[in-house]
Amino acid sequence: MDQITPLLDRRNALYEPVSRLMTRADWERLYADDIEAILRLKQERDAVILAHNYQTPEIFHCVSDIRGDSLALAREAQNLDAKVIVLAGVHFMAETAKLMNPEKTVLIPDSRAGCSLAESITAENVRALKAAYPGVPVVTYVNSSVAVKAETDICCTSGNAKRVVESLGVPRVIMIPDEFLAKNIQNETGIEMLTWPGHCEVHERFTPQEIRQYRRMHPGVTVLAHPECPPEVVAEADYSGSTAGMMDFVAQKQPKKVLLVTECSMSDNLAAQHPETQFVRPCNLCPHMKRITLSAIRRSLETMEEEVTIPEDMFARARRAVERMLAV
Repeated sequence: MDQITPLLDRRNALYEPVSRLMTRADWERLYADDIEAILRLKQERDAVILAHNYQTPEIFHCVSDIRGDSLALAREAQNLDAKVIVLAGVHFMAETAKLMNPEKTVLIPDSRAGCSLAESITAENVRALKAAYPGVPVVTYVNSSVAVKAETDICCTSGNAKRVVESLGVPRVIMIPDEFLAKNIQNETGIEMLTWPGHCEVHERFTPQEIRQYRRMHPGVTVLAHPECPPEVVAEADYSGSTAGMMDFVAQKQPKKVLLVTECSMSDNLAAQHPETQFVRPCNLCPHMKRITLSAIRRSLETMEEEVTIPEDMFARARRAVERMLAV
């Protein structure tokens, strides 16, 4: 009995953060074995797991060491002591982690976890834009490949895009690849944005009519929208900000009912932390984020695959663009 009790206590502690989202029986049946194996493998490999806010609750709450939006993950990646980083997110995030930790092994559990924004633009496209608008600084959203970052002046995230753009002190900026983010920042700053027609396949699907319909169905709901949404959707919201900004809003304002206009795993993760708030879930899933599963993370740690590498000719230029962002 003395040996069983600590094991039960450990399982209880692991289950507790997601207890409002799933039954204990489902958690034990679907996730518990992988969670236990991942925690053991992390110790054996000297590994940490970085999880984006769009990861599912069993990853976000049960196995991750560092959680956040792409800016938080980029910042935290600079200060890690572990030998191995597992990125529970999409491929460009793993590349950024590698840029900031060249001496560490960085793993992505499924290299097919891409991004419609990152895939919408190439380094050749960026060079053509710079040739068409000589002298205009290029601000590149971190949702981009390392090859694109290497052609840019400075990176940004949805959380710091306004500060990054304003820090340049210029009236005109090339902002790529997210057209809607660029237009929303232009509306906030008055700085002219030269844009690229890239969109997030999750956020571009939201419409103003949909937001108004949710307000009719849920009187008094507070609407929080991600700035990757079309400007007319952002205009319908009570607040627009990064995933970290939305999480802070809920924690600080404690609204009674919230509609998160973003990827729907965010609502699940916040619901586990804020039982006092009712979350209305417009469930647009990111198919790329959902390629990252507990079993994929376990397999990645068991096999030490798939390792992320950066071409040598791009490394220094891409890292400089990220470092400039982090310095703002």
